[in-house]
Parts: sequence; C-alpha cells; structure tokens
Amino acid sequence: METQIEQIRFDLTWPIRHEAMYPDLPFDAIKLADDPNGLHFGLYANHQLIAVVSLFNVGNIYQFRKFATKTTEQGKGYGTILLNHVINYVNEMGGQKLWFNARVSATGFYNKFGMIQTDQPYISNGIEFVTMELQLNN
Repeated sequence: METQIEQIRFDLTWPIRHEAMYPDLPFDAIKLADDPNGLHFGLYANHQLIAVVSLFNVGNIYQFRKFATKTTEQGKGYGTILLNHVINYVNEMGGQKLWFNARVSATGFYNKFGMIQTDQPYISNGIEFVTMELQLNN
C-alpha cells in the first residue's frame, strides 16, 4: 500500500484524535491549547488521512502527543510508519530525547522502538498512562 506523510494543519488531526482516542468525550476534549505551536504530521493511504501525531519541542527535547490512527485502519502498520517518520525527523533536527505519555495497554508497541518507561503509571480520563522516552543523538 502506498503511503505518504505530510505536515498538516493542526485542525486536521482533531477528527482522528476524537474517533481513536476519546470518542465518548466531547469533541473539544481532544484539542490541545498548544496545537497552534506544534508540528503535526499526517499519514495518508490512498489519499485518505489515516493516522496523525503532534510534535512539540523545547530546545532539543521533543514530545509527541495525540498519536492516533483511524479505528478501521489500526493494526495495519500505519502507526509504525508514522512513528518511524517522527523518530527520524527528531533525529535530523538534533533532538536528544523524544518523550510521551503512553497508554499502558500500548507500551509493548513502543518498546519495539527502543522506548522505555520512565515513571509510574497514572490515570487520566479513566485510562492508565505511563511516561516513556527514547534517547537520541547522545
């Protein structure tokens, strides 16, 4: 399957975030106050936006947030392609660390990329999360 990754407007991430992450919450719950300040990437397959991720940095420390794939397209490798793109981008930008808050249920996926848990799990919106990170360019 042919895929393409593009930098996209932050508002294009919202429908997929809502569908994949918090479909039972109001639509505005998936918007981030920092969205206008981030970089947002979208993975397209067959000219359809399938997966999104938002990237924020302070100096050479990067955080990704709201990494989401359309529910009908999960498990098909799109997330892996998009996450590899983000890791490569952060590496190219000279980033030293990429961190994020992962759903505990997804830590196995992130471990495949060499990412490690750095803290104790916590609960947000009834979902268990843990902070994970990947050291780069050290």
